[in-house]
Amino acid sequence: MSRSQNVILTNMCLIEDDRGRLVMQIRDPKRYAWSGAALPGGHIEPHESLVESVIREIKEETGLTIKHPQLVGMKHWYTKDDERYLVFLYRTSEFEGNLRSSDEGEVKWVFRQELPQLPLAYDMLNLLRVFDEDNLNELFYRERLEDDFLREFW
Repeated sequence: MSRSQNVILTNMCLIEDDRGRLVMQIRDPKRYAWSGAALPGGHIEPHESLVESVIREIKEETGLTIKHPQLVGMKHWYTKDDERYLVFLYRTSEFEGNLRSSDEGEVKWVFRQELPQLPLAYDMLNLLRVFDEDNLNELFYRERLEDDFLREFW
């Protein structure tokens, strides 16, 4: 029996400034199935390290050069094609440059307390628990339900 499986590798990064604001990317629903306000990130390219990929993606999508991203956890689920979709979750407060939007979506600084008023991407508030709660490092969507997922925190 083979132990290999098809996996899609991606990342997201919570970037927080010294005023407590987060970088949020507004993803266009006409272009993306997972749309709304989300943390920036993207796909890991072949032969690229995990840290290199998050640094590259953040530069491409926000114009910021991040430093010392800390791996805080992951979220993952199985697609309809039975592929594991794995998102490595990073955070940093060390960055240089000026915020700029890209083809991926508008980016802006948002105070954390403003997040519930934004049109957030699916399950963003639950995802933030992995960043905020020291006892959590994994969000697993165990099963697709009719209009949601059965989620587990670890």
